[in-house]
Amino acid sequence: MTIDLRSDTVTRPSAEMRSVMASAEVGDDVYGEDPTVNRLQERIARLLGKENALFVTSGTMGNQLSIKVHTQPGDELIAERDAHIFQYETGGAAFLSSVQVHTVHGERGILTAGRVREAIRPDIY
Repeated sequence: MTIDLRSDTVTRPSAEMRSVMASAEVGDDVYGEDPTVNRLQERIARLLGKENALFVTSGTMGNQLSIKVHTQPGDELIAERDAHIFQYETGGAAFLSSVQVHTVHGERGILTAGRVREAIRPDIY
């Protein structure tokens, strides 16, 4: 089986994966009562040496959540011009976090420190 991590919609679950999902213990994750989600988050936190981890259901959700917690309304976010958050998540950053995306040309999606430095606008307030 091939696992393609380009997108959360590309790889289709196998019959075995579906069976495991169908028989998994479940609970209300909002109240911290889903043992499967809890074990996953605890395992990832340990693997990464972090206090906690949070399971999100898609890359877009993770991106938007990260933007929200690392910015304030009115901030400008610098991203490579082909970045997923700009090309495919369209106005998500503006709508959900009230931030503007400033795109910068990179080399094969990678920004240099110099390009980021040049893209930072002076604080005029």
